[in-house]
Amino acid sequence: MEFNLADLFESIADAVPEREALVHLDHPGTGAERRLTYAGLDRAANRFAHHLLDSGVRAGDHVGLHLYNGVEYLQTVLGCLKARAVPVNVNYRYVEDELALLYRDADLTALVFDAEFTERVAGALGRAPRLRHLLRVGGPPDAAPEPRLPCVPYAEAERAASPERGFAPRSGDDLFLIYTGGTTGLPKGVMWRQEDLFFSGMGGGAPTGEPVRRPEEVAERVAAGGAGLVFFPMAPLMHGTATLTAFIAFHFGQKVVLHRKFVPEEALRTVAREKVTTASLVGDAMLRPLLDALAGPLRGLDCSSLLSVSSSGALLSRTVREQFSALLPGVPLLDNFGSSESGFNGTATADDDGRGAALTLRVNERTSVVDPATLRPVAVGEPGRIALRGHVPLGYYNDPVKTAETFFEVRGERWVLLGDMATVDERGVVTVLGRGSQCINTGGEKVYPEEVEQVLKDHPDVYDVLVTGVPDATWGTRVSAVVQVRAGAGTPSLAEIQEHCRARLAGYKIPRRLVTVESIQRSPSGKADYRWARSVAQYGSRSRRL
Repeated sequence: MEFNLADLFESIADAVPEREALVHLDHPGTGAERRLTYAGLDRAANRFAHHLLDSGVRAGDHVGLHLYNGVEYLQTVLGCLKARAVPVNVNYRYVEDELALLYRDADLTALVFDAEFTERVAGALGRAPRLRHLLRVGGPPDAAPEPRLPCVPYAEAERAASPERGFAPRSGDDLFLIYTGGTTGLPKGVMWRQEDLFFSGMGGGAPTGEPVRRPEEVAERVAAGGAGLVFFPMAPLMHGTATLTAFIAFHFGQKVVLHRKFVPEEALRTVAREKVTTASLVGDAMLRPLLDALAGPLRGLDCSSLLSVSSSGALLSRTVREQFSALLPGVPLLDNFGSSESGFNGTATADDDGRGAALTLRVNERTSVVDPATLRPVAVGEPGRIALRGHVPLGYYNDPVKTAETFFEVRGERWVLLGDMATVDERGVVTVLGRGSQCINTGGEKVYPEEVEQVLKDHPDVYDVLVTGVPDATWGTRVSAVVQVRAGAGTPSLAEIQEHCRARLAGYKIPRRLVTVESIQRSPSGKADYRWARSVAQYGSRSRRL
């Protein structure tokens, strides 16, 4: 047995077969739900794995998951891993051209998709010559014309395949691909060895304790412990963090609860009903509407089961952190820092300079801040880029140039150089300045959008905001803010926004342009869409959505 994710899951299913593993509470209003034990989920994944193999999918082939959250998502991931195929997450908000690009770049051989996406898949299929096997989850939408596609109904494929194991031996070297679009640019596939992902992204079987030393130790710990923890990844599973959260729960032998889509009030009712102990989400975009519901229509809802709430992928503002503390006193709020390229790096500290304008982290021992030119650690207080060593990805799929820019070796040890700029103090505390790719150069001064956004989110009328740069004849680039105004609040003027910032930001960081919009465009997981923000800031709120 190796540190292979399918091997680990099977060992857990054998250790606690009748323990509840997965609960899918369907879209609000349907009343449908599905519950699987570890043995039941293992059999379901076996069926999908055998279907892949019977359909000609082989070890190393890439299988796309164009799905909302549900049993089928995790069943497909586990089935791919069992068959040694490589699961590939697909952003379900992509349109035909973007899908065609991702299908080709990822060299997809097979695709599992929700019926709602049939038309988009049909439009992209002709431009993905290697994609030869399609499975559709669910039926076509009512009264909607259905493009003809040579696809197999997922339920039919599952019924026809064997629930037994009988697979070839696997390896910790087997790949896991995580596609990330980041905040700008084209999607990139991050290639992880499963053993590396287990330790860097899943905490080595114990994110808050001592990682395991042997693969067998995962199931041994599960068998020795009890049930009782309930993990609720609220973000889409196609966002790497949510899938990793589900696997962390499995490696503890605990229960995972899923909603098909994120609906704040329904999510909170599920916390109360299922006695959720650990909820994970992405930034203000998800946490703020949850808190608004708790402060409003769901005031008094019993959330006493919560032991922690964690956020990753986007920074939490001080305003939202304070609102959380007021509504859920005593519940730890973990503002985690990591990426598709690094896994987990660290958690925000209690340090605060009073401005709420930057994120300070206690990082793990594998994380450093380095000079990107020399790749050596920077001096205290000097800006550099965050880098991680040890269990890191192999590179970007189909992109040797970007791989060479991002991944490197020092004395035989692999490193990844992240895009995040930071400083480090004499205690080893890291302060994240922001993404270097989003840095605004205005009159020779550098402005990191995240810092300005943190300050703007403290304005009482600002519900959400993205900061970007637009061309300026005098300064080269002008700092601009795209603001979603809080419901029921007045629209702040540029002068009011500037006055709010003056005591907390240097003058060159203060926005010189303000555009208000009905809603900020973000990815389904809550990550910032800076391409859209830049277009809106430059051309006004009527700019087309990118």
